Amino acid sequence: MALSTSSSKHQLLILALALALIAGLFLLPKVIVKPKDGQPTLAQDGAANRDQGAAAPAVGELDEHGHPAGSHDEPSGPTAEKPHMTMPTAQRREINTLVAKYTAEADQGAKIGIARELAEKYKAVERFDSAGYYLEQIALVRPGEQTFQRAADQYYEAYSFATTEARQKLLGAKCRELYERVLKNNPDNLNAKTNLGMAYMASENPVKGITLLREVLATDPRNEQALYNLGLLAVQSNQYDKAAERFAELAEINPKNVNAQFYLGVSLAQTGAKQEARKAFLAAKSISSDPALAASVDEQLQKLQ
Repeated sequence: MALSTSSSKHQLLILALALALIAGLFLLPKVIVKPKDGQPTLAQDGAANRDQGAAAPAVGELDEHGHPAGSHDEPSGPTAEKPHMTMPTAQRREINTLVAKYTAEADQGAKIGIARELAEKYKAVERFDSAGYYLEQIALVRPGEQTFQRAADQYYEAYSFATTEARQKLLGAKCRELYERVLKNNPDNLNAKTNLGMAYMASENPVKGITLLREVLATDPRNEQALYNLGLLAVQSNQYDKAAERFAELAEINPKNVNAQFYLGVSLAQTGAKQEARKAFLAAKSISSDPALAASVDEQLQKLQ
C-alpha cells in the first residue's frame, strides 16, 4: 500500500521541510464545539476556522465556538503573511451564500446537506479546518466512526500546514479530540491511531504520540504510514541513523514509495553515507515525474559531490 497524501502541495511542503531539516512536520489547532444538552443539532452559527497559517490567533482570541475571533470576515486579498487566504471572488460569494443558507436553515436534513456542500467547497480552496468544522457539525448530529473520521482528517490536513506553534497546538488538540472519538467507535482503526499519534507531537505529551505509533507497528509491522511518521520524527530529532532504518524498511516494503526513497537519501546523507544516499535520491527521481521533486533531488545530489 502506497503512502497516501492529501494533495501535491502537501507533498511539496513536506519536501521543503525535509530539505530544511526543521521541526514541525505535522501540526494543527484546537477548535472544540460541544453539542448542547439534549438532542444534538447542527450549530446555527456557520462560523468556521480559517487556515490562516502564520496569522493564526492566540488561544485567548478565539470566539465562543473555539474559532478565531473575526474569522467570519473574508480577507481583502493575499498578503505575504497570509499566502493562502486567497479565494477567487466567485467562490467567495458562493461560499458566503451557502453559509447564510446554512445559518438560516431549520430542517436538520437539509442543514446536513448544506454542511456537506460547504465542506467540499472549503476543501476545494484548501481551507481544510473550515471543511473540518462543517464535517464535525454533521458528526455531532450523526455520530459514528466514519463521520468523525472525515472531520478529523480535514483538521489533520490543516494541521499539516500549520506554520506557528500556537496554531499547531490548537489544531493538534482538535485532531486529538476527534480521532479519540473515532477510536472510541473502532479501537482497531490504525489510520486514526497513527494520525492521533502525530497530533500528540504538538501536545505536552509527545511521548504518548510515539507510543501510539509503536502500537500501530506492533499490530501491523508493515504499516507504511506509521513507519513514515516515525522516520520523520527521527529526522526532526536529528537521529539520522534511526531515520535511515525506518525509511529503508519502508522502501523495502514499498520500493515505489517516493517519500521513503527521498527521505532515505536525506537521512543517509546526514550520516555520511554518500553513495547510498545517492542511490536513494536517484531511486526517488526515477519513480516520480514531479518536476519539483526532481529539482529537490538534483539539489541534494549537488551537495553530495
